[in-house]
Amino acid sequence: MAIVAGVDFGTLSVRVSIVDSERGLLGSAVAEYPLHRKREDPEYATQSHDDHMRALAGATREAVNKAGVSGDQVEAIALDTTGSSVIPVGKDLKPLGEYYLWCDHRAKGEAAEITEAAHRENLKAIDWCGGVYSSEWGFSKLLHWLRHNPALRSEFVSAFEHCDMVAATLCGISDSRRVKRSICAMGHKWLWNAALGGLPSEEFLTKVDPLLAGIREKLDGEYATSDQIAGRLSPSWAEKLGLKAGIPIPVGAFDAHWDAIGAGCRTDDMVNVVGTSTCIIGITPSVNLVPGVCGVVQGSVHPLRTGIEAGLSAVGDIFNAIATRAGTDVQKLSQGLEKYRAGQTGLLRMTWDNGDRTVLVNPNLRGITLGWNLQSTAQDELFAAIEGTALHTRVILDRMAEHGVHIKRVINAGGIPQKNNVLNQVYANVLGRPVLVPSKSVTSLGSAIFAFLAAGTFQTVEEAQDKICPKHVLFTPQPAAQKVYGSLYALYRKLYFAFGEPQTAQLGDILPALIHLAQSAT
Repeated sequence: MAIVAGVDFGTLSVRVSIVDSERGLLGSAVAEYPLHRKREDPEYATQSHDDHMRALAGATREAVNKAGVSGDQVEAIALDTTGSSVIPVGKDLKPLGEYYLWCDHRAKGEAAEITEAAHRENLKAIDWCGGVYSSEWGFSKLLHWLRHNPALRSEFVSAFEHCDMVAATLCGISDSRRVKRSICAMGHKWLWNAALGGLPSEEFLTKVDPLLAGIREKLDGEYATSDQIAGRLSPSWAEKLGLKAGIPIPVGAFDAHWDAIGAGCRTDDMVNVVGTSTCIIGITPSVNLVPGVCGVVQGSVHPLRTGIEAGLSAVGDIFNAIATRAGTDVQKLSQGLEKYRAGQTGLLRMTWDNGDRTVLVNPNLRGITLGWNLQSTAQDELFAAIEGTALHTRVILDRMAEHGVHIKRVINAGGIPQKNNVLNQVYANVLGRPVLVPSKSVTSLGSAIFAFLAAGTFQTVEEAQDKICPKHVLFTPQPAAQKVYGSLYALYRKLYFAFGEPQTAQLGDILPALIHLAQSAT
């Protein structure tokens, strides 16, 4: 028997779970932290490292107390975070500002420049991340920071993903060269590829912008999978967390990737981690490069397999926005949705309110709703948005299948599916295949599994999953609804590419033009 702490940093809060290898979850606690946005700049989204660490300390102590155990009994702590959430640091890992959160899209221009340079210079790594570099990823955010913070450039020592920064802080590491970097984070978001020599060359980076001179060396160090140890909990942070010093901390990863592990993801499974956005995470036995996906990385989700990532830039955020505009909340607006039938609203909702993560990788898009009439309601739009996210997910899974990715099972995980059976049934009907949903929350359970590996309690991910992961509830397709969604999907695909591809589609310039006009007006 062993007890560990699993930590999950989400967009608005951190959850700490105390898990027993025999008895399961003993207790958990959540602590919130602010998300900094600007009404005048909808692309802006930052958070404070100090806010994160204060929340972690408070949630850990509360979770231990709720679990009814002593902090000295916790044998390891593991953590996952959002990503790509990037922080520039100076000497002694001092933050030189706030995290560029995953949903910060200010670096749209930088991302386009990196994409253009990658194809011009025949950078092979771009094919491993779908052929398009994103404003949500590391190099574009770092370049944006360098361009907009000239007074701080002389203090810049390195930049870190959130998961690596938190682990280093907990371990008391102050030398950036001693920080182990997550292959999950760096492979999916920073063009790192072991088979291609690691990060892109200095020559390539300086061709993107001379400001990136020397950056490759500053990002150098040991890159590791999550079955490796990042360090051990320092005495000072042990006191703050209420745990014992010296316990192991494995190399971290992104929240969705470990949520997939906690949801029971095995080889050839695809997990929709549905929350504020959706990350679609899969484990494949071999490499299949897929245009438009967020990355194919060996060792990212499972240390011994190939991970593949895709997703939607907003899901829960869209549901919340619809409810807010209606002067209510999602829970109240959802009452009665179980009576809705496939396609009954007459609405077709393109869920691009925060741009497109996959397969277009286009941040210059916004939501579209077609089919309004004078009696259409906010609840109609909410149901259409649920359908829209499912239809978008089908576009992504079809793209993967077209390029050789075998999908054995589809699992819905994340914060929303366990609260929303309507969504799960719609997904089963739209995808035309059974959808499995964990019977209990798996948030931070993936972290606990890697903590158990670090503590030596289990020898493999699969052994830990067999013991720790909850059983699944099955949602099967309903033939009548499936037929309706077949027709709706054909319309959705037509609109998806007509409005989403600015270079080739007749309508592709409309949404970018609207964004430009709005920016000009402010």
